[in-house]
Amino acid sequence: MLVKGSQIVGGTFVVDMASMKDEDLTSAESNAKLVGHLKSDDFFSVEKHPTSTFVITSVKPLRGDASGNNATVTGNLTIKGITNPLSFPAKIGVKNGVAAASGTATIDRTKYDIRYRSKSFFESIGDKAIDDTFSLTFNVIAKAEGVAQR
Repeated sequence: MLVKGSQIVGGTFVVDMASMKDEDLTSAESNAKLVGHLKSDDFFSVEKHPTSTFVITSVKPLRGDASGNNATVTGNLTIKGITNPLSFPAKIGVKNGVAAASGTATIDRTKYDIRYRSKSFFESIGDKAIDDTFSLTFNVIAKAEGVAQR
């Protein structure tokens, strides 16, 4: 994360998509099947796109958030080589040279060519549809890198 004074002003996060795991299914067989499917070309195409990235473009103060979030983070999210803007509320701070950020972003998977069982593309799919959005919850703690003053 990039820090100016005591404020987070930027940063780049790289996600190793091969590290994807499911923590809900207790059956080892079902769990492996789901994770394998999520890594396939139906979803995240992990073999072709082993990483996803988020590059922060701005951090703006947020006040009065009931969840304790104190900033709106905006940036560019790249999944499967496709980049789209993304903004979300987060709790951020810098203390003793350590930057921390936590929050939840809601992502529309169809913007990243992940259309498997999407009602937006397959209207007659009925109850076999999968939601177009998913939530990404994160908690990042990193050594802060200073930004040069101009």
